[in-house]
Amino acid sequence: MSTRAVFFDVDFTLIHPGPAFQGSGYAEACARHGVSVDAGRFDEAVAAASVALHTDGAEYDAAIFVDYTCRIIEGMGGRGDGVVRAATELYDAWSACHHFTLYEEVPEVLRGLRADGLRIGLISNTQRSLAVFERHFELDGLFDVAISSFDHGFMKPHPSIFEEGLRRAGVGAAEAVMVGDSVPHDIVGALRLGMRGVLVARSGLSTGAPPDVPVIRSLRELRPLL
Repeated sequence: MSTRAVFFDVDFTLIHPGPAFQGSGYAEACARHGVSVDAGRFDEAVAAASVALHTDGAEYDAAIFVDYTCRIIEGMGGRGDGVVRAATELYDAWSACHHFTLYEEVPEVLRGLRADGLRIGLISNTQRSLAVFERHFELDGLFDVAISSFDHGFMKPHPSIFEEGLRRAGVGAAEAVMVGDSVPHDIVGALRLGMRGVLVARSGLSTGAPPDVPVIRSLRELRPLL
């Protein structure tokens, strides 16, 4: 069956975080709350903390993300009462678009998909306003559907968030593709419903991708797969 709709994850698929969400930014946020951390341990701490996000489609709860951020801070050596305060500050800041940068090929690819007559949607595990996201990055008018887990109530890979996307786009699961950087959230969630998936692995590492799921390093590789 031909593709009629393409859904995108947002974070690390369309945009990437700036310095506020790197080791140095974490160190600065922690210092404001009296917590000392080693910025050089950031990448290792993020990898270790990622298990906190493997919720298999739980109801949206800010505490999940604050706990994840606390684990990163603690993995960087942070201790004390200020850890939760710093993690909460970082969680709140995640919703601000000015901390992020659009991957450079995104506008070109989205406009190409629109020119091809495809419906385009966003499905994101975020508290960020997707309407603000569209305006901030000057992507107005390119999306037919935009669903955040904060507004929907459940997080990917819960089937209901994908079902809502399909309903709003007016397409069947077999006519839709989900594009994202997370195997458990984006790819597995989509495949369970009968959608197809495309994994974005910009680093070139695609650990855990099912064998029949295409893996791309840039969204410029997407259109030929549709």
